[in-house]
Amino acid sequence: MEEKQTAASPQAHSGCFMCGTVMPLLERLRFPDDTREHFRNSRVEFLKAMRTIIDHKIARLSPEEGRGTHVTVE
Repeated sequence: MEEKQTAASPQAHSGCFMCGTVMPLLERLRFPDDTREHFRNSRVEFLKAMRTIIDHKIARLSPEEGRGTHVTVE
């Protein structure tokens, strides 16, 4: 028999341990303002790193643009 997942179940949140367990726990904890700012900055830097990876992959998959030829003008 299959078990039903409840809304309180960590796996109810798309099966992600971070999203279902860790993030709700961290949101309930009271951190000092400077600690919260460090966590926020960390998330921003992580997303910037992911953006550079995506940009690199896009550049590798995209065809190179043809460069113009040298023309001598008289």
